[in-house]
Amino acid sequence: MINTFSVKQFRIIALIEGVSYICFGITMPLKYIFEILEPNYVVGMIHGLVFILYCFWLLVLTIRNTWSWSEGIIFFIASLIPFGTFYIDAKYLKKIQ
Repeated sequence: MINTFSVKQFRIIALIEGVSYICFGITMPLKYIFEILEPNYVVGMIHGLVFILYCFWLLVLTIRNTWSWSEGIIFFIASLIPFGTFYIDAKYLKKIQ
């Protein structure tokens, strides 16, 4: 059976999630200061989908004992902090892969 959930794929998703989070932060002033709604809607939708994918991949890899539950919790908390996914990629994921 082919292992469809790999750490390498999770790293890519984590980096995409980090970039989408930054883009979402950029579009927030466009929405609330300049009243330009469309970029925030599109980027928010993309960010939401990537975040759900990130959480799903994280849960699957944690359940499969790719890393400990405490690391899984750290990875989840990092997804809530701007630049957090870049930090976990540099500190943890490069070493695991």
